[in-house]
Amino acid sequence: MVTIFWLAMSYLLGAMPFGLILAKAAGKPDPRLHGSKNVGATNVARVCGSGYGVATLILDVFKGYFPVAVAATFSQSWFFLTLTALAVLLGHMYSVFLNGKGGKGVATAVGVYLGLAPWPAFLSIVVVIAVIKLSGFVSLGSLVLVTLMPITLLLNGDYGYLLLSLAIMVLIYSRHKENILLLARGEEKPWRRNAEQPSAPATFDHPA
Repeated sequence: MVTIFWLAMSYLLGAMPFGLILAKAAGKPDPRLHGSKNVGATNVARVCGSGYGVATLILDVFKGYFPVAVAATFSQSWFFLTLTALAVLLGHMYSVFLNGKGGKGVATAVGVYLGLAPWPAFLSIVVVIAVIKLSGFVSLGSLVLVTLMPITLLLNGDYGYLLLSLAIMVLIYSRHKENILLLARGEEKPWRRNAEQPSAPATFDHPA
């Protein structure tokens, strides 16, 4: 019963659309109706202002971190922690509060990794920041992050989370199919251009 309760609570926390909640609370436009029509941090920043985008990013990372960090205080079962991580991530991607829709999951995945394996996550994040800075593509950085995590987990000896990292990689890649095609065709828009032209049609969403 405790396992079922915790997994349900993790899913519900993951399903909370913080970007939409912040926009509504502040009387800002609904991000689902403007820009890329996504409730992630980039579109919230574009539609509502950069402060709301940063707040959305922090909350989306936190909701990935909190359930697994708390679960780790009362269970060392890699299987239970893996289920908790997947519950919160699936909640974010397929939110019951958004009729089964949701974000792309990268920010929440970052929170999950910070809660379970902080050093591998930190190393991967450093590399990803460099990739985004050099390339200008947030989507490319997101894909690099989830590709690196299985490797850094192995190097750190965190073998129990390897299956989780592979599952997260598959989920994130599946949510970035359009971005992958745009990158392959050289048509993906860099985040700098989107930041300079907030009214232009977006071709990628924040990974939140």
